[in-house]
Amino acid sequence: MSKKIELLAVGKIAPFYAERLQAAFSYHHILHPPAGDDILAVAPQIRGIAGTGESLITRALLESLPAVEIVSIFGVGYDGVDVPATRERGIIVTHTPDVLTDEVADLGIGLLLSIARAIPEADRFVRAGLWNKGPFHFTRRVGGARLGIVGLGRIGRAVARRAEAFGMRIAYCSRRPAADVAYPYYDHPAKLAAEVDFLLVITPGGPATRGLIDAAVLTALGPKGYLINIARGSVVDEAALVAALEAGRIAGAALDVFADEPNVPAALLGRDNVVLSPHMASGTVETRHAMAALAFDNLEAHFAGRPVPTPIPAEG
Repeated sequence: MSKKIELLAVGKIAPFYAERLQAAFSYHHILHPPAGDDILAVAPQIRGIAGTGESLITRALLESLPAVEIVSIFGVGYDGVDVPATRERGIIVTHTPDVLTDEVADLGIGLLLSIARAIPEADRFVRAGLWNKGPFHFTRRVGGARLGIVGLGRIGRAVARRAEAFGMRIAYCSRRPAADVAYPYYDHPAKLAAEVDFLLVITPGGPATRGLIDAAVLTALGPKGYLINIARGSVVDEAALVAALEAGRIAGAALDVFADEPNVPAALLGRDNVVLSPHMASGTVETRHAMAALAFDNLEAHFAGRPVPTPIPAEG
């Protein structure tokens, strides 16, 4: 029997995925870099890394693992990976796009409806017995409203298709205009925010987009505008968002992601004009199992000498 390939898992790995990795590889696991004492003995033999969108695959970690050939990320985002360090070493980085597109887009629309129609607040209103004391306040119409999407990739386009079914008018901002869509394009989020009622963020995370949605963008969105973030918590300046909400400079926010997960700013927790969810956009049983299958397929293909199914983009 051939010796199993040494594999290191970094971060919180779903049990059903970990079981499959354990069956196929000589499996080692750490929660955070740098590598702990438990893997130091085998560090020179580690040939693959399995991680999630939240895993930190740092230069220091990679330098401690001289034989690593591939980093397989369970998730579409890979901003925790030091991509330049992998490029220098010729290490392949893969992720799991497409299989989670619909679920993330669904939650984006769900959050938009939830904040516009105040669904969580209305639920609390009924449960507290307040309906007997008078009607619930009026909410914001979605049909015909203007939606700005920051990031028109796979998920952004899926959000746009869903929003069109509500009769929403779509515009977008991204690194460059898309030749195959007719939506109005803006070259900066503040310009887009000034023209829409809802600003939905689904751009990649990482240094290039850190704090992209800042005080200026939120001011441009205005006191009748709503922010929805299904991208990464780092993309929104969280302190600026809290300040904008407290000052009434925007109407509300719906957030699936946060800067320091699972820690959520206390200033957001008690606000009726904020909807919060626990980074669950891709969190359906079906999608998480499909993500695990694709992440595993990337590892399996590489070690079998085949091209990996879903490498990160060349400019990633």
